[in-house]
Amino acid sequence: MLLAGLSEITLPLKNPVLQFSLILFIILFVPFFLKRLKIPSLISLIIAGAVVGPHGLNLMLRDSSIVLFGTVGLLYIMFVAGLEIDVADFKKNSGRSVLFGLYTFLISELLGIFVGLYVLHYSLLSSVLIGSIFASHTLIVYPIVSRLGISKNRAVTIALGGTIITDTLALLVLAVVAGSSTGELSFAFWARLLAGVMIFSLIVLFLFPVVARWFLKRFDDSVLQYLFVLGMVFFAAFLAEAAGVEAIIGAFLGGLALNRLIPRTSALMNRIRFVGDAIFIPFFLIGVGMLIDFRAFFEDTDTITTALVITVSATVAKYLSAWITQKIYGFSADQRRLIFGLISAHAAVALATVLIGYNTVTGYTLDGTPVRLLDESVLNGTILFILVTCTFATVVGEKGAQNIAFAEQADEAAKTAITDAQERILMPLNDPETVEELVSLGITLKSPKIRDGLFALHVADSSESEGAAGKHGEKLLEKAAVAAASTDNRLSGLLRYDSSILNGIDGVVREQKITDLILGLHHQQGLTDSFLGSLSEMLLVTCNVTTFIYRPVQPLTTIKRTLAVIPHGAESEEGFSLWKDRLASMVSNTGSKLVFYADRQTLAFLKEHHAASFPNAEYKLFRNLNEFSGLAKEIRSDDNLVVVMSRRNYQSYHSRMAKIPSYLSRYFRKNSFILIYPVQNRIEDDVPEFPELTLPERFRLDVGQVGMKFGDALKRIPFNRVSVRLKRKP
Repeated sequence: MLLAGLSEITLPLKNPVLQFSLILFIILFVPFFLKRLKIPSLISLIIAGAVVGPHGLNLMLRDSSIVLFGTVGLLYIMFVAGLEIDVADFKKNSGRSVLFGLYTFLISELLGIFVGLYVLHYSLLSSVLIGSIFASHTLIVYPIVSRLGISKNRAVTIALGGTIITDTLALLVLAVVAGSSTGELSFAFWARLLAGVMIFSLIVLFLFPVVARWFLKRFDDSVLQYLFVLGMVFFAAFLAEAAGVEAIIGAFLGGLALNRLIPRTSALMNRIRFVGDAIFIPFFLIGVGMLIDFRAFFEDTDTITTALVITVSATVAKYLSAWITQKIYGFSADQRRLIFGLISAHAAVALATVLIGYNTVTGYTLDGTPVRLLDESVLNGTILFILVTCTFATVVGEKGAQNIAFAEQADEAAKTAITDAQERILMPLNDPETVEELVSLGITLKSPKIRDGLFALHVADSSESEGAAGKHGEKLLEKAAVAAASTDNRLSGLLRYDSSILNGIDGVVREQKITDLILGLHHQQGLTDSFLGSLSEMLLVTCNVTTFIYRPVQPLTTIKRTLAVIPHGAESEEGFSLWKDRLASMVSNTGSKLVFYADRQTLAFLKEHHAASFPNAEYKLFRNLNEFSGLAKEIRSDDNLVVVMSRRNYQSYHSRMAKIPSYLSRYFRKNSFILIYPVQNRIEDDVPEFPELTLPERFRLDVGQVGMKFGDALKRIPFNRVSVRLKRKP
């Protein structure tokens, strides 16, 4: 039966299951084997497409399914480029991007017209179209940039912005030439195009973020979020086509619109990259390869001559643009190579242009042969041109990208070697509803260069039955591990049995050398219960590590602004640089705008010594904590409030800090907030002082909730270095 089924297989393959299986094996094995020959994976897939395609072994046709997945892959590349770009840097360099795009387009277009008129001897309209082929380019090298983590490099930002300008102008030239040749160019054409582009841009850039933020705040299912984002992107691409521009422009703007809502460290971003790298982008590359017909290159010399002329000319134009950019902005040689790699590969737009030119008939000869804007020699030559430029761009661009990545990694290692080596973040877990948000905060606070250093802990009551207590803890830790794994981070789950939750957490902090502790804000259970809870208050006494107490109201990914309130003297604390680095990571990873509120001295210190850590921060005068309630007038629904606190009787402690819990409960109930307690030096001859205690009727430490005896608490305190004060209420 099996042999009979195999005998019925004919070429090209018709069975969709077998076709898809073949493509998956190509994606899996071809880059692996050709990498041994030093052939980049992108080029290996294009070559594989040429071999199995209709002009090679004819194993597969370039049918509608290949075209569909290939289109999705191209749009995906542009979407991810818009998603990963540093928006603040993009705005800052927008003028440079526009300038780069304009002179890149003009150099390529003018050289293309010259080559078409005086070297290939075509008409003016045909030469203008050849210039459009020169000017456009495809970001085929961008997946390498993304994989190496250098998408925020200034050279990449300028090249991406210039790509939109260049491709838009090239496609506009295509539309004008096509309209001129058919007589459809008129005032109505320009008015319709301008109105369509304006409406499309307003919808994508202003309406899309509002809709996306609303959806992501209310639906946390990973599948729904991914499908929603994918739907938004392709709808943006459709709107671009409806407006009269190419779909890739819509995909890029769609990524730009969703940029702040999908942080680089989020699980959603990880899924987007994974699906694109595994399926859609390889399909696009294989589809490009299927266009290549090697036999056409040897049928006549005109094809080879045309291919050589346009390949050399377009490459010279793009190199000249990259060289000018290097000289104007002081880029390194590797940045020049990277820019050249990004702008010198031609695929989708060049192919669309040459096909439209080939299909545009301007007349007929006496024997009835159609006269086309671009003849077969240009069509076949462009296919070779696509293969050569993609290969050359990938080789040069990958070399530049790798060198830049190595240099950035070396700089990062030199700056943060000590910090990263000691970065160990602990999240005690007890409430299943807050697990994912606590893990998300931990991932957001940590350095993206380090994939481990995360610890989740559940302290089970040793007096309860081991089965019930352990099963609950295992579920929590498993949920935390899955949440971390979805972002490619490794989390160590710790299940500990102890009669005291405080002892359990404190013991793990010491054993694992924890540097940062993330606690969820507990739920108050009565009028006598404190805002932080007895356990958190005791941990602040016993654990002198950077502690974050977090109350999530909405996902971190949907935060627009982070308002950081810094008390007077915070910069003189021992742990200032530690929480400062964590805050910088959080703002960078979420893409939120940071606003500092502090007094003149602290603001001046931040601007002078730490401006590089917060390049786009805003600074507002905040004289003292008496003005804290006034923040309620400035805070918005999508803001996250960060308050740097101090333990009692330490250097940056202020008596008004005792009022902050009531302010948070009264004015900021609808906002997420994080209280940061830094590592602190002790101020009375380095003697730890227990929090002030009143008599039993005013006793602030609820021993029952803490789960430990008062005697046990006292045993943990070195009495030769501590003073305990009991005080009656007056």
